[in-house]
Amino acid sequence: MAKNETKYVWTDKKRTIFGLPLSFTRYFLTETKFITRTGFLNIREDEIDLYKITDKSIKCSLGQRIVGCGTIIIHSKDIDTPVKEVQSIKNVRTVSDLIDKYMNQMRDRYGIRGHDMVGISNFDSNNME
Repeated sequence: MAKNETKYVWTDKKRTIFGLPLSFTRYFLTETKFITRTGFLNIREDEIDLYKITDKSIKCSLGQRIVGCGTIIIHSKDIDTPVKEVQSIKNVRTVSDLIDKYMNQMRDRYGIRGHDMVGISNFDSNNME
């Protein structure tokens, strides 16, 4: 029996000085999840289902632009990780487009759109009379 392995669409490490991947933070994108694995001896793994992503943005500091890196900031309806920073990765625009592609595929699979993600926590109770 073969081991059930996860197929990754994209993977990269957090880049440090001069854009070198000298970090113990690794990012993985599958067709359904975005996974962050951190640590060397004690490993912590965090997953965000792609259909739960509500917004994302790209941030590139001068230092990151010089070495061809950038940061993606993901906002989601995930309970334990409402904001995730995918720091200092190469090809930031391509990765952002990949996240969009698979996020929309998952939303189509489950029949979810942005207005379906708005919950009671976004409701302004001060306007109630």
